[in-house]
Amino acid sequence: MLTKPPIIIDLEASGFGRNSYPIEIGIALSTGKTECFLIRPESGWTHWTQESERLHGIRREQLFEHGRPITEVADRINQLLEGETAYTDGWGTDQGWLNLLFDCAHRRPRFRLESLQSLFKEQYFDIWDAIKNKIFAESDFPRHRASNDARVLQLTYLEAQNQTQHL
Repeated sequence: MLTKPPIIIDLEASGFGRNSYPIEIGIALSTGKTECFLIRPESGWTHWTQESERLHGIRREQLFEHGRPITEVADRINQLLEGETAYTDGWGTDQGWLNLLFDCAHRRPRFRLESLQSLFKEQYFDIWDAIKNKIFAESDFPRHRASNDARVLQLTYLEAQNQTQHL
């Protein structure tokens, strides 16, 4: 009994902490299609960690060369998600980074962001990591790129749902 997959959003950032900001946003839509946005930093967004650069494989210079303006990113996300609920596995940090993006763009999100765990059945907790690791191992998705991570989370949710549908 597979239902329509949840919309998953994943954010990558310049680091952790107060001055970090979103550098990439990936969305896995309920159709399975993904969208990804590199974000051009605003002038006051200067926090950068080498750890983040290594983890995501994104250099700060790339954001200035290929990143999209925050207004364009916020408008496109609203267009894709208007009236929907998107789920994230890092609600605490992702909500803050999305708020920063939308606030600086002078936009309001026209969608809701919820924790992916709010969709979990109790049985998902026991099998989640094994399923996710298997999907990553069997795919050629690079880790820590936002659209790939969002799609893997979506596939993991569907497989967890499939494995527990008779429990």
